[in-house]
Amino acid sequence: MKPVIGLSTYAEPARWAAWRAPAALLPLNYADQVAAAGGTPVLLPPVPGIAAAVGRLDALVLTGGGDIDPASYGAAAHPRTGAVSAERDRAELDLLAAALAAGLPVLGICRGLQLLNIARGGTLHQHLADLGPAAGRGHTPQPGTFGSHQVRVAAGSMLAGILQADIPLAVPTAHHQAIDRLGAGLTATAWAADGIIEAAELTGGEHHPFVLAVQWHPEASDDLRLFQALVAAARSAAPSATPALAGRRVRVRR
Repeated sequence: MKPVIGLSTYAEPARWAAWRAPAALLPLNYADQVAAAGGTPVLLPPVPGIAAAVGRLDALVLTGGGDIDPASYGAAAHPRTGAVSAERDRAELDLLAAALAAGLPVLGICRGLQLLNIARGGTLHQHLADLGPAAGRGHTPQPGTFGSHQVRVAAGSMLAGILQADIPLAVPTAHHQAIDRLGAGLTATAWAADGIIEAAELTGGEHHPFVLAVQWHPEASDDLRLFQALVAAARSAAPSATPALAGRRVRVRR
């Protein structure tokens, strides 16, 4: 069986056919990339108790989206901080805690990197343009589009091993916030030319098979390597050929 990969989702108003209603949704390219990498994607809505689903997963992807409530890292909200969802924040922090406790591989993307950092006690720059016009332009393209910039990857890091690159490479980007103070146990492993942290890995003596997060959007490119590495880690971490059920008791209804 293919590894089951959970993907956190947005809670947003949506429109389809004649309907307009709140929906749990996610850009399809996340699921497409997981499937193309050999995993079975499962969408996880931001509802109370969703962390219980971790027991049925082989890996977790924390996806992109709106800003995280600055109160979660002890800061007042910047005027440009927006699209905050307390429900999503709680659901994803619970998912991450459960995944780490279970030793599941975790891949964070954009907001996912920021969430991992906050969960480890780190903080964020709430609006990169405050660091200078170049920082604002370099990371934040026009709304609804992805820009591109280069990142430098730390030699010898897990990320370098996946990408086989410790030289600058171009990545798709769309974010106006980024890591400020790095959280406990995290090691920065990629940077933009302006010094903004673009990736972090959980090291710090903790034994997890794969906890990696990037600030860019690999789902918006044709590069499957991060998703392939996550799927490979999920397979390696699973105790048998049926990952989602291995080692778990299955109740049969009679």
